Amino acid sequence: MKAILHCDRNWGIGKKNDLMFRLPKDMKFFRSTTLNKTVVMGSNTLLSFPEGKPLPKRNNIVLWPGGYKERAKRDGFLMVESLPELFALLSTLPEEDIFIIGGAMMYHTMLPYCSEVLLTKVDADGGAEAFFDNLDSLPSWREVASSGPIDDNGYMGLVSFSILDFKNKKYKNFSSMYPFPKGNVNLPLTSKEGISKKDTKNASFKFEVKDGVRTLTCKMLTKEKKEFECKFVLHETT
Repeated sequence: MKAILHCDRNWGIGKKNDLMFRLPKDMKFFRSTTLNKTVVMGSNTLLSFPEGKPLPKRNNIVLWPGGYKERAKRDGFLMVESLPELFALLSTLPEEDIFIIGGAMMYHTMLPYCSEVLLTKVDADGGAEAFFDNLDSLPSWREVASSGPIDDNGYMGLVSFSILDFKNKKYKNFSSMYPFPKGNVNLPLTSKEGISKKDTKNASFKFEVKDGVRTLTCKMLTKEKKEFECKFVLHETT
């Protein structure tokens, strides 16, 4: 799992629930990197998008406690209301296809579970109100690659940025907090009518298509041996 974002020279990432910079080259990199992948965000990040709609041609997952299930169904994103639900859902997906995209609290919460961060670092002060963890000060993280300076025009004028690749040598598996199966469940999430199941040591997964409705049910035991169940209705995105 990866995080992808841009920040200013002070690790600032946002102001007034919006981006500080709109750099065409950075936005092109974000689009090409996340296209046809899974993007994970908090509700404020979703609401910051045009008309509050999910990103097209991506599997959008939104952590939104007390959110509107009708809105998720209408707009075509997956909504979860707690971290256990989020981890359960992510455990069914290929880790290499998952990208955390904001906001600040989501980045901070999920960073220990990320193996990599793709960071566009802008050589400017954006006057940020929200900040990303300073990876240079975290011992488990190290910069492994840099694009070198790239010039681009944003709404602050001409600025220079670099796309940096950080790796985490001690990232956590979800099972370090919750006993979810290690690795990917890889159920065939097709539109064909029927039921697919997979069981692991501590969990069971069922994917069902009935009357055109696709449902994923996850059941598992917590460390206290209590059963935990969550159910998701999956919708197509365009």
